[in-house]
Amino acid sequence: MLINDLLTPNLESADSRREIVHLDNVCKYYGQDDTLVKALENVSFVIKEGEYCAIMGASGSGKSTCMNIIGCLDSTTSGQYFLDEEDVSGMEEKDLAKVRNLKIGFVFQQYHLLPQLSALENVMLPMAYANVSPKEQKERAVAALTRVAMGHRLNNRPNQMSGGQQQRVAIARAIVNNPVMLLADEPTGALDSHTTAEVMELFGELNASGITVVMVTHEADVARNTQRIIWFRDGQIMNDHLSPSDLHHVV
Repeated sequence: MLINDLLTPNLESADSRREIVHLDNVCKYYGQDDTLVKALENVSFVIKEGEYCAIMGASGSGKSTCMNIIGCLDSTTSGQYFLDEEDVSGMEEKDLAKVRNLKIGFVFQQYHLLPQLSALENVMLPMAYANVSPKEQKERAVAALTRVAMGHRLNNRPNQMSGGQQQRVAIARAIVNNPVMLLADEPTGALDSHTTAEVMELFGELNASGITVVMVTHEADVARNTQRIIWFRDGQIMNDHLSPSDLHHVV
């Protein structure tokens, strides 16, 4: 058996998996007339259940704007965005907030943990907005922290943890609501190379368990850990199916 067979979740063929992300001719414009900026121009791609994708491109290429739309943090100027096969393009903010909390797990470069809360309390927080009972909140948070090898630091606050440990807590918080997608924005940008390798190994393990992972990064070494790379330039997709071995042609 090949190593890839061991690491890839046992899913049906790609064509039969449900679509987690589907952008259809998405445009995002800022300003107007002489100040018009076309951040995204006719962007279309699909990410299916269980995929592990990196979104890459130079500064100003549109990758961050695309991430904001995928994460329901921004809306399209035109075109449609289907999240888990539901059109969220025209949703009101209160509905988008509910979608974000239940369907997307966010991991950011700077962790965004609340300093006054313990690791356990930080991970419980998303469930407070999802009408989960306090007992279940604690049980699920402990399970998520144990899953990312932080079960021994439940009561530590962020200032009592290393950067890598804080990012593990942030990942536990991102997965505690069982989202359909884990969306990571430069998740290793504040970490050293050794800790980066550990965190990327964790992302790989989560993907191998069936979690769809979409990662925005400018680091080729990070992107090479994923299975598929979507490459942006000047607000457009140059290639939406680059393999990690193809990166040396574009970086």
